[in-house]
Amino acid sequence: MSEPDAIELLLVEDNPADLELALRALRQAKISNRIQVARDGVEALDFLFAEGAFAARRIGDGPKLVLLDLKLPKIDGLAVLKRMKEDPRTKAIPVVVLTSSKEQSDLIESYALGVNSYIVKPVNFERFAEAVRQLGLYWLLLNQPPVQA
Repeated sequence: MSEPDAIELLLVEDNPADLELALRALRQAKISNRIQVARDGVEALDFLFAEGAFAARRIGDGPKLVLLDLKLPKIDGLAVLKRMKEDPRTKAIPVVVLTSSKEQSDLIESYALGVNSYIVKPVNFERFAEAVRQLGLYWLLLNQPPVQA
């Protein structure tokens, strides 16, 4: 069972404007208190698997949801997704791809790797903020994930 201060959401985004907009939308939806931000694929994997700078973190302490961009520096989002879904410790964590990529190959590969949802970022900032708010509300408040050991 997660501790009260466990991270609920891992937001993996390298674009500063998209990151700030997503954080603002989550704050407005009152779900911003336990968010970890990763700005590249290596940082995301280090957090998820309690490695590197996050070695002191317990791997069982979240997150409940990963919002994952695909076009990331160092390691791309598809590689992050693949590693998550191959590992029994992180396999059940819902992953929502939130990307600017409209490429069919990215969409097909994401679902083949086990993504829960694939959303193309709206170019309109208000629509993007609303999409992030709805994602957070659904996945963090309504969705019932299995209890992780």
